[in-house]
Amino acid sequence: MGGKRSEDGAYGKPAQYDPSFRGPIKNRGCTDVICCLLFLVFILGYIAVGVVAWVYGDPRQVLYPRNSTGAYCGMGENRDKPYLLYFNIFRCVLGANIISATQGNLQCPTPQVCVASCPVALWVIDPQQSSMTVGEVFYKENRSVCLPGVSATMNVVESLKQEQCPGFLLPSTPALGRCVPSPDVNLTLPQFLEIGNTSVIQAVSGLIDSFNARDISVKIFEDFARSWYWILIALGVALFLSLLFILLLRLVAGPLVLVLVVGLLGVLAYGIYHCWAQYRLLRDGGGPSLAQVGFTIHLSTYQSVKETWLAALIVLAVLEGVLLLLLLFLRQRIRIAIALLTEASKAVGHMMSTMLYPLVTFVLLVVCVAYWVTTALYLATSGQPQYVYWVPNASAPGCQAAPVNQSCDPTAQSKNSSCPELMCVFQGYSSTGPAQRTLFNLQIYGVLGLFWTINWVLALGQCVLAGAFASFYWAFHKPQDIPTFPLTAAFVRTLRYHTGSLAFGALILTLVQIARLVLEYVDHKLKGAQNALARCIMCCFKCCLWCLEKFIKFLNRNAYIMIAIYGKNFCVSAKNAFMLLMRNVLRVVVLDKVTDLLLFFGKLLVVGGVGVLSFFFFSGRIKGLGKDFENPDLNYYWLPIMTSIVGAYVIASGFFSVFGMCVDTLFLCFLEDLERNDGSLDRPYYMSKNLLKILGKKNQAPPGAKKGKK
Repeated sequence: MGGKRSEDGAYGKPAQYDPSFRGPIKNRGCTDVICCLLFLVFILGYIAVGVVAWVYGDPRQVLYPRNSTGAYCGMGENRDKPYLLYFNIFRCVLGANIISATQGNLQCPTPQVCVASCPVALWVIDPQQSSMTVGEVFYKENRSVCLPGVSATMNVVESLKQEQCPGFLLPSTPALGRCVPSPDVNLTLPQFLEIGNTSVIQAVSGLIDSFNARDISVKIFEDFARSWYWILIALGVALFLSLLFILLLRLVAGPLVLVLVVGLLGVLAYGIYHCWAQYRLLRDGGGPSLAQVGFTIHLSTYQSVKETWLAALIVLAVLEGVLLLLLLFLRQRIRIAIALLTEASKAVGHMMSTMLYPLVTFVLLVVCVAYWVTTALYLATSGQPQYVYWVPNASAPGCQAAPVNQSCDPTAQSKNSSCPELMCVFQGYSSTGPAQRTLFNLQIYGVLGLFWTINWVLALGQCVLAGAFASFYWAFHKPQDIPTFPLTAAFVRTLRYHTGSLAFGALILTLVQIARLVLEYVDHKLKGAQNALARCIMCCFKCCLWCLEKFIKFLNRNAYIMIAIYGKNFCVSAKNAFMLLMRNVLRVVVLDKVTDLLLFFGKLLVVGGVGVLSFFFFSGRIKGLGKDFENPDLNYYWLPIMTSIVGAYVIASGFFSVFGMCVDTLFLCFLEDLERNDGSLDRPYYMSKNLLKILGKKNQAPPGAKKGKK
């Protein structure tokens, strides 16, 4: 292993010389046709689920509030009344049980009515108005806050007892289409409302805490409105730094890797020195030993134990020694890894269009997620709303025999006149009908569709990029022999021939991810009922599935590279890629770790640079930039900073994912090149001169002897 040839070892025969091979094969056929048909049928079923959800679902049940009659506010006859007013909003907090049962629609055990605008001032019925009529107190004063159909001749006291009209109005502001009290509301309320002062204070405090997110959301929106262009500039800086880092690798890949390795050795050396200093200090100062401290859950206690620092000293010293030995014995393979990184930078420089392909992947991912969210929303809102009778105090006189929890019609009057407080409230959505009976199965189908389509889109991106970069490597004279529009050709070729293979690999990964999701759900549900042994077993299962997912992602990635080059089915490609990598396992490990270290440093450079610049700018620590470059006045200056950092990480990850795919593709091509060719006149190497120099080999073919034409 380690790159040496083996005629017929445990990991298969080396690749044989093929005089007709000039890179990604053009003459290829469709692969994994059965899986392709299965995927297309599944997509048709996914579309059918969306149609069913659209037919039976009604997202208005989530987007618009309902009044007590079940009518939507802001639609139909209430088109001019978009806000929902609660007669006694304190019951939203005091009636915790009914709220927990109906929190899906923000319902409350109190009458609700649609209004054109929320009250702007506190209004309470005067005791002198108790003997007046509803028309005199409400209608003549343009207070359209009573339930629809209330007679103008009804006595005010009677309307209050039957809860046909509210006894008070609080200054409110709209939030999610509902009128909620303002924080500075006056708590002086009439005594006949039968709410204690303590309960009122608790209710208002709870409401203010519950809807405090509304004020925060407004401030967040204001901050984004004031700083969005500066955020875009920060993202532009991240874009420039990412591109600059990749292009500079062509010149400084070797010195940069050397600096990173020396820096890592220096950090470990400082750790060894620090541990030794702490150990000597505790040893000479008579610090407590591990036997004296014993076992404790307070980890900070172990900082004063000398054995802790001795153990850390030994571990760091072993790591330092292992790293030095690896650098000594694997220096040749590290030089090959650096050369491949430089070659990858050249490939990206010759095909700059590949850097834009993550935008295509991003758009496709947005489509997948948006379709699933829309379908799930429609499915969740399929069915008719159900209403049941409810009474605030079932032990009140005349309410003992009230038909509580029985179905009712919100548009009809109460059937029990002896219990005026009996109300018809929203309970949930019906579970009858063809869509509702299979609602859970349809939601599971949608989740499976989300994972499968997302993994297929990611697989498509990897295979397309692999096809483009493979055409670069197998061009004998670069850049003259590189095909025209290699990225477009690879995209068309992948979609036409290998949709089934990509679906096959994506399905395997999806099944593992679904298994992990189910395991996490079971673990969450049984968390309180598990003993120590069950938790240990569950943790082992979760760890095994995590490792399996990582391995499948690694195998799929290399299988897609082989599919892009040779056009074979998924299983054969995965087998060939795995065997090729195992025949060169040491090179694989070295290249993987060097690439990971380099890309981590690149992400750290881009994200850290943008984060530091954003912090100094948005916090106002940069002075003298002029009026046009002043930092905006913000409520939360950390918000655009965090947005810039997250955006910079996404941009850097997109760019470096392309670079990482390029490195992996060139590495597999390099290994195949070593096995296929020997540098002779008939079998010259396709690798760069730098790689040939490192390997101590050369091509005997004179310039122009082999054009690599297809």
